This record gives sequence, C-alpha cells and structure tokens, in this order.
Amino acid sequence: MDKNCFVSITDLSKEDILNLLEDVKYFEENPNQTILNGKIVATLFFEPSTRTRLSFETAVNRLGGKVIGFSDASTTSSSKGETLKDTIKMVSNYADLIVMRHYLEGAARYASEVSSVPIVNAGDGSNQHPSQTMLDLYSIWKTQGTLENINIVMVGDLKYGRTVHSLLQALSLFNPTFHFVAPKELEMPEEYKVFCDKNNIKYIEYREFTDDVINLADIIYMTRVQRERFTDLIEYEKVKNVYTLHNSMLENSKPNVKILHPLPRVNEIAYDVDENPKAYYFQQAKNGLFARQAIICKMLGISTKKQQ
Repeated sequence: MDKNCFVSITDLSKEDILNLLEDVKYFEENPNQTILNGKIVATLFFEPSTRTRLSFETAVNRLGGKVIGFSDASTTSSSKGETLKDTIKMVSNYADLIVMRHYLEGAARYASEVSSVPIVNAGDGSNQHPSQTMLDLYSIWKTQGTLENINIVMVGDLKYGRTVHSLLQALSLFNPTFHFVAPKELEMPEEYKVFCDKNNIKYIEYREFTDDVINLADIIYMTRVQRERFTDLIEYEKVKNVYTLHNSMLENSKPNVKILHPLPRVNEIAYDVDENPKAYYFQQAKNGLFARQAIICKMLGISTKKQQ
C-alpha cells in the first residue's frame, strides 16, 4: 500500500486490510493519545457530511492533533472559481494530511496526484468511500470473528451507493457470497458484476426483500436511496421507500446476523429494529472513529506503538 494516499480500497492488499484491522482494534482499546501532537489535518468537505467529518475530526483531536478546514464549499475560494488543483496545492502548504470529500468521481485520485501531502478520500461522488469500508470491515470482523465466507445481503441503492461498491471490492478478497436486493433502476452496476465474475465471486440478484433472503444472511447491509444522486425526482419518488426492514422480519434470521447501515437512514430501517440486539448500525458508526484513527496514523507513517 502506498502510505501517501488512501483513495480507493483497492489500494490495499488482503494483508494490508488485516493489518489495518488490528490497528483499528488497538485504537478502540486506546482511543486517547498524543501521537499526533504537532500534526495538522485539513478536512475539505465539498459535499455535506455529518458522521464522516465529525469522526475524522474527533479522531485527530483524540490523538492530540489539530484540525483546519471547511464543511461548506460555498464559504471557500472555490465559490470564486478557484480550481481543485489550486485549492489542494494551497492547503498542502498548511497541513500534514488532507481528508477530502468531493461530489465528483475521481476527485480524490486527482487530488492525490497534485498534493505534496497524503490524501484520504472521504467519498468522491458515487465512486468510493474507503474509510467507511474499513469501519464496515471492522464491524463485520468484530461481530462475525472473521471476514471469510460471509453471506452478505446488500439492500437498496446499489447503483449510486459508493459504500456498497467499496465494500464489494474489499470483501472480494475473502470469498463472500453477495445477495443484491434492488429495484431495476438501482441495481448493482454492470462493472461490479463483471468484477465478481472475473474474480469467481458468487452473487445472486433479487427484486424482492423477502424472509428467505434475510434468513440466509450473516450481514444485512441496508442503504438509503439517495435523493441527491437523482436528476429526475419522479424516478426518486418511485423507488425511495421500496424496501423497509421491520423487526418482525428478523424473527427467523440467523443468531449471528448483524444489520449494518452507513447512515443517515430515512425509511429503510424501522425504529422497532433499533432495540434488537442484531441491530449494529450505531456501534458501526462508533467504529468509524477508531478506523479513521488507524487510517490517519498509517498515512502519516506513525507507529501505533502496540505492545509486542
């Protein structure tokens, strides 16, 4: 893995992922340290975010570093026409690492090519969200005891959902079976199905979210239908509430099953699921703090000083 960027989950080998998961575990056990003392991290969010931005900023603060940046691009010089290249080059002068979310696919890769400091992709359009993938992998690893041979049901917006695209690529290293549940308008893009075929990854597509599918799952990964990705709001209205998980639907599910969701949710998980011990999405979000601490330290080449 190139320590100077974390743009795509495909930047990591299987060994890299497993090593990074051990680092995440270490930070869950030791979240408050001073190992980023003297370091400045810039958070550049050209697109709205709550959990990702706050967890990155909390990660830096809990490790003794400092944060600069913005959460609203309209308050920056980009609103005056400054190019992304110039913004990145300018911020590179002030920070030791840049965490960036952008609405354009490929923006993070481009930023990594022009920046003099490490870039961490916090989401670029509907393309990749690799730090979310690391917290998802950690949540699966922690609750299932392994990443190998997982039956994972992905539900909802599989077309625009960058979290499921990144997770699919990462889990492909661990012999999963994918169950894709989506309406025709939001099905998994062809390129990812071709990727599965080329790598001998098993997948099955469904239009209905039935008990039979739920009862197969080790992990149920729910996603929000993202209004902001639609140019045609009539199309959005057609599919926005197509799948909702209710507590009663989990009655015969596997004892080990956990429900994940990158959040925010709208209507896709009913509130009656929240008290079910199989619901894991709030703990999943908490794991984001530790995952991002591990990623930041890895990119900066800072040892976790784990006890041997």
